[in-house]
Amino acid sequence: MRTRLDHLVTTALQQGSAVPAFTCYDFTTALAVVGAAEDAGRGVILLVAPKTAATPNGLRLIAALRGLADAACVPVAIQLDHASDPDVMADAVAAGADSVLADGSSLPYEDNIALVVAARALLGADVVLEAELGGLAGDEDRAFGADSAGVAVAGLTDSAQVEDFVARTGAQLLAVAVGNVHGKYKREPQLRWDVLQDIAVRTHIPLVLHGASGIPAGELVKAAAMNVGKVNFNTELRTGVLSTLQEQLPGHRADGENLQGLLGHWNSSAREFAGSALGMLTR
Repeated sequence: MRTRLDHLVTTALQQGSAVPAFTCYDFTTALAVVGAAEDAGRGVILLVAPKTAATPNGLRLIAALRGLADAACVPVAIQLDHASDPDVMADAVAAGADSVLADGSSLPYEDNIALVVAARALLGADVVLEAELGGLAGDEDRAFGADSAGVAVAGLTDSAQVEDFVARTGAQLLAVAVGNVHGKYKREPQLRWDVLQDIAVRTHIPLVLHGASGIPAGELVKAAAMNVGKVNFNTELRTGVLSTLQEQLPGHRADGENLQGLLGHWNSSAREFAGSALGMLTR
């Protein structure tokens, strides 16, 4: 059943859990994620990247995800991730997204606030808005790149700014930078739990941890205790699917271009990872 993202996250936090959010570049992955959520009896969030949503096929994908959410037997929310273009935000919401991350984290502080405020004015009160304060290194659409994504932290969230930022933007969720990055971690992640704890006592809205792929499970289970109600996964999901397809492709080509069988392996890989993440964040 399709549900509001803020209600889904708040309910999970009341139970001492966080909700995993998975970037879905295609419908096969989304089917696997929702299937894993139904197996676990837990809610889940389907993320759509802004580069995807900026294309006609991306908007059709969002519409399909909305239908998938409506038919699911567990709560499912659909969010446009890391958006800064007002046209992309409006088109994604019209296509079926019920939440938007209005991401001005790379902008000066006042410009970040202005972006989130403008997004609210554009999208209306019914759309759940997430904002981001502090900059995460890396690219959410790539596991690594020429700039060695995942090596350094771009900028920790300044906890002293949190109360002012939340009050002025009206954001319903806040993504924070506490040593997490987009892409692969080149070494063991060093999350600043002290910074996260300081942020948590300064606001009552749910916090969001991006770049969770590669963070050890023993670390992630601490998140909900510090008001982190949403945890984003992308890299491990994609790399797992691509590795599976690379391994299985020769055999399925030899078997009469057996695409149906190959899609089955794709589904299994994504479903296994999603199920693992759901179990890790559930109490």
